[in-house]
Amino acid sequence: MKDAAQPDVIVIGAGVVGLSAAIAAQARGLSVTVLDREGPAAGASAGNAGAFAFTDILPLASPGILKKAPKWLLDPLGPLSVPPAYAVQIAPWMFRFWRACSPGRVAHSTTAQTAIMDLSKAELEPFLTATGTLPMLRKEGNLQVYESEAELKASLPGWKARSEHGIEFRHMGAAEMAEIQPGLAPRFTHGTFTPGWYSIADPKLYTLALADHFRAKGGIIERAEVTALRPVEGGVELTSAGKTRRADQIVLSAGAFSHQIARTLGERIPLETERGYNTTLPQDAFDLRTQVTFGGHGFVVTRLSTGIRVGGAVELGGLKLPPNFRRSDAMLKKAQTFLPGFKSEGGVQWMGFRPSLPDSLPAIGRARATGRVIYAFGHGHLGLTQSAGTARLVAELLTGQRPAIDIQSFSPQRF
Repeated sequence: MKDAAQPDVIVIGAGVVGLSAAIAAQARGLSVTVLDREGPAAGASAGNAGAFAFTDILPLASPGILKKAPKWLLDPLGPLSVPPAYAVQIAPWMFRFWRACSPGRVAHSTTAQTAIMDLSKAELEPFLTATGTLPMLRKEGNLQVYESEAELKASLPGWKARSEHGIEFRHMGAAEMAEIQPGLAPRFTHGTFTPGWYSIADPKLYTLALADHFRAKGGIIERAEVTALRPVEGGVELTSAGKTRRADQIVLSAGAFSHQIARTLGERIPLETERGYNTTLPQDAFDLRTQVTFGGHGFVVTRLSTGIRVGGAVELGGLKLPPNFRRSDAMLKKAQTFLPGFKSEGGVQWMGFRPSLPDSLPAIGRARATGRVIYAFGHGHLGLTQSAGTARLVAELLTGQRPAIDIQSFSPQRF
């Protein structure tokens, strides 16, 4: 007999993906408890660039990145770095990443990524409306800038792939760029504007608003670090601080810590940590009209309701090394150069863990050990972007419905 206090679902993780999944499950009539080691919006959901990057369908693992990587890796403060102290540990993941860069695998990943992007975009506004957060949505586009015609031409295969998947964009010269975003340095001679790039007013405030909505509908959020899962008759038992509790089903959405918990079920998933850095400055730091992406330098500048955020880059450094805020300083210095008049004073630095799988696709599906545990993690840079779509897929799995899209490509057992 089921314990009356045993919820239908426990979601492990109170980031944007976990809370979105909890809300979607709750909306289908399930009783849901959320557990998180630090509380809502404490990780990558707090410090991201705030973008719903639905046009970002190309995987990080690609032939193009292989060409750029050697140069970038030589620069310890560049767009992609591996700290020497972590190089040996990450070698197996890097090998899988290298394999994922083959043209065939890139094409497969792009198709799968497009499917979950389309679903997430379709689900977004209904989800925001249902949670009372629609006023936080912005539709200001994204301007990708280039320092030469040659750099623009090098990007064209990527834009061709986006065009084939129905993504709207337009290439432009300096004059048209200045109409969209005044104040760019003259070194940027070409650009590409994608109007379908949405953003949220502030990702932390949005995630906290989801937590408030979930609680208001009767959901429970507790601070607890889950250390193990175990299938039991009629449900799943989890361990936290030496104590156990049960639920009918579990959703594992603990970001960069998810693979550690999955390992207690005997499953080894090659999840790695992209350590993201940023600096958030006062709102008057620059007159920003759209998100600007400096792709050749691996960072973006974003206008939030709480300030101007300069961040990005990829540091594959795991969960234990201390932050290297020189990376934040380097991006800020470049922002001053690229945006004359940019005010760099008064900023707050941040570093967070982005959960990344070698092929740039998330893990969404059931655990091998038990169908009562559903994985929803590994979204890399795209957790906010894919949160509403992932939430629908998780809710469908929880209720025995056929998922809205084919999720085979996201299988946690694909590696």
